[in-house]
Amino acid sequence: MHTSFDPASLNPGDLHAQLLGGIAPRPIAFASTVDADGRPNLAPFSYFNVFSAQPPVVIFSPARRLRGNTTKHTLDNVLDVPEVVINLVDFAMVHQCSLASSDFPEGVSEFEKTGLTPMKSDVVRPYRVAESPVQLECKVLRVDSLGEKGGAGQLVICEVLRMHFRTDVLNEKGHPDPQKLDLVGRCGGSAYVRASGDALFELPKPTSSPGIGVDALPREVRESVILTGNHLAQLGALHSWPDETEVNDFKLLELSDVFMEHENDGVELELALHRFAAEQLALGSPEVALKALLAFNPG
Repeated sequence: MHTSFDPASLNPGDLHAQLLGGIAPRPIAFASTVDADGRPNLAPFSYFNVFSAQPPVVIFSPARRLRGNTTKHTLDNVLDVPEVVINLVDFAMVHQCSLASSDFPEGVSEFEKTGLTPMKSDVVRPYRVAESPVQLECKVLRVDSLGEKGGAGQLVICEVLRMHFRTDVLNEKGHPDPQKLDLVGRCGGSAYVRASGDALFELPKPTSSPGIGVDALPREVRESVILTGNHLAQLGALHSWPDETEVNDFKLLELSDVFMEHENDGVELELALHRFAAEQLALGSPEVALKALLAFNPG
């Protein structure tokens, strides 16, 4: 069951809350700009992501304010001085980032208000945030307005000219390590998410060759009351089936106790095998799980 909404029927505040609460988490662009007089400004935006590698392009959106339908200093600045540094936000600086979202008067430096350290950039005029683990010096290619109402996005499309990664967040290949980055993202309302520790998990990418697919699994597996959609997709990502000998050997060597315990109750046997498969999938062993599932023959 779902609760449905027509965006056109919601007031702007509720629509904003539904969108930002439902589309989450979002990375944070901590955007450093300067105005025409060279005065620095620093503000976070969670309408942000990377959209191209060649050329390297990131986009963020300092939307028009819902309250008063005014534009933000960041937008005014990039229209006057089309350069920006996108700083990524880690957990160690999240409170300073939040403080920078305060609506300070024009000309007030958020670097001073937050205690963050301005660092001279290599190729653009805005400062980098020294505390940030990732800093992207960008030129603004263009600004695309999506409307003139309060809440309307103003897309700042940027080409990355120089990238800076704090050395301690790089792995042995020189690539950023998500555990070391310890980035934070925005959710709805006042909620943030910390992208490190147990919050991170890995999935193998099924890009080398397609898997067998969920549709190829036996009906009793697809209709399991134990296995979830995620479980079925783990099985469907396998590239090949075990042969009959492998299944029979596994049944005799590893599942004999299960079959003996439920030898007179096919329903309980099937449930036990599905629970065993779910445990193996949780351990990252879909091949073992599939052998167990194929060992059950309801015929």
